[in-house]
Amino acid sequence: MSEELTAAKTQPVSVVERYPDWVRPEERDGYHGVIVEPEHLVAFAESIRDELGFDFLTSVTGVDYHPEDRMEVVYHAFQSTGGGILEFKVQLPRANPVVPSLVGIFPGAAFQEREAWDLLGIRFEGHPNHKRILMWEGFHGHPLRKDWKEPFFIQDQKPFDQRWPEGAFAYIEGANAFNKNVQYPDEFDPASWSDNGGDQVYKSTEELSAEVDQEGIKTERLVVNLGPQHPSTHGVFRMVVTLDGEEVLDLEPVMGYLHRNHEKIGERNTYLMNIPFTDRLDYICSMSNNFGYVLAVEKLLGKRYAPPERAQYIRVIMAELTRIVNHYMTVGFLLNDLGAYFTPTMYALKERELILDIFEAVSGSRMMCNYYRFGGVVRDLPEGVEEQIRRLAYERLPRQIDEMDRYLTENEIVRTRGEGVGVLTPEQAIAHSAVGPVLRASGVPYDIRRADPYSVYDRFDFDVAVRYHGDVYDRYLVRIDEIRQSIRIIQQAIDGLPDGDVMATKPAYKLRMPEGEAYGRVEGPKGELGFYLVSDGSDNPWRYHVRAPSFINLTALRQMCVGEKIADIVAVLGSIDIILGEVDR
Repeated sequence: MSEELTAAKTQPVSVVERYPDWVRPEERDGYHGVIVEPEHLVAFAESIRDELGFDFLTSVTGVDYHPEDRMEVVYHAFQSTGGGILEFKVQLPRANPVVPSLVGIFPGAAFQEREAWDLLGIRFEGHPNHKRILMWEGFHGHPLRKDWKEPFFIQDQKPFDQRWPEGAFAYIEGANAFNKNVQYPDEFDPASWSDNGGDQVYKSTEELSAEVDQEGIKTERLVVNLGPQHPSTHGVFRMVVTLDGEEVLDLEPVMGYLHRNHEKIGERNTYLMNIPFTDRLDYICSMSNNFGYVLAVEKLLGKRYAPPERAQYIRVIMAELTRIVNHYMTVGFLLNDLGAYFTPTMYALKERELILDIFEAVSGSRMMCNYYRFGGVVRDLPEGVEEQIRRLAYERLPRQIDEMDRYLTENEIVRTRGEGVGVLTPEQAIAHSAVGPVLRASGVPYDIRRADPYSVYDRFDFDVAVRYHGDVYDRYLVRIDEIRQSIRIIQQAIDGLPDGDVMATKPAYKLRMPEGEAYGRVEGPKGELGFYLVSDGSDNPWRYHVRAPSFINLTALRQMCVGEKIADIVAVLGSIDIILGEVDR
């Protein structure tokens, strides 16, 4: 048994021994955590943070076990100094699932608890802003519950019988009466409805007063909406900002405009069907999305699906090329947010296109690559691609990143707009579950590739990029540093690329999935991208959850913006680097 697996299996035993009155072990394949009694959850969470060092709660989600009268809230915690996972969960009656909120201990749980309430109907007592986050307030039901059916429901799992294998097709709309496609909440009357959705948002902002006396000057507080259709919000995202003059007094992110219930779709798909759906989460980082998902499924499948050496190296190369693409684009967009002309973005697009040429050669697609498979990658590198990657890694990319660094890093506008703006301290970053460049720019050298290695990253020599001021400027610098480190990794991987197969087994449409659960995560370009899966042994996941870094990194947005000027929050948001496909899913 590997050291990693041994540690994962033995750690919960010590937790049970330490807290015998609070927790009990969970005997389930693939799960090596503990069950915490709801009345002891807050004390347990505080103790593992303060006494055991598990100060980094990165993932919170729920699971519906209908038709059993049971739901679970599942937590994944880590130490910010590195190391393996501590999983714990709370079991609740399905009829009245209520659990204490952990926002007071781990502020990074704020959006995730709201998501579990919104989509699964799990109530978190003591949450400071307990309301829906992805659906509108009048939405009927909680769509991730197993007994929730949408108006054009066909059946619970794909492939749908009406379409496969015979190929027959019928419009499901024909089975619904014309005006019966929406089921309104009992208390909702569409005839007398007026839009008060904004009022729900404004309830959580500071109460407005007509006049504020600030240093002898009377000013009015003002609530301003940035977005959801606004260039500065990087997509259909909205910030409700309370202002005193130009100073930000309060800010609330509002999202969900792009929500399509990716996870409900994922639970109806077969495991293989989900790979191209992960492409569309962060549509700049398709390869990294594939990587995180296949790692989670491979944990469930076991050693038979361990990827061959060549496939492991190819995966790393593609993931690091993706990181370079992402960071080039982020820097370009950030410069636009700071008021620069389109020239920096043009530099970024030029290098991106050359890397997308490689993605197209290996996968057939430039953006939605669908390249990784359980047990490897779908095909080997075509002839000439290895040399193309080598030329990029040794010649073009090092020269171009030096040139971008030379033009931008000491630029007066970049420094003036970035230094000291949107500061997030190390303690705040950890508490708010920030990940990726946002976390490392705050002085926390946490990188999953080093802290909890996966694939073959432990074979490569590279530095964890870290800066120590936690501002917009350092978040820019970390990405420049990471591009250089990714180039180092690609150089080593292409030099050491072994011969051999790229798939562990013959590709199969359906898999023999064992029962159990798994959490797989990667250090994506935006931070920890995690997939939590529960298998009931069928062809489709019972639970499919995405721990999306763009979504959770927004938890700290208010913390970074209060006290800044309104023009600066555009720069702060740009420095976080969000993708709305991943935020809303």
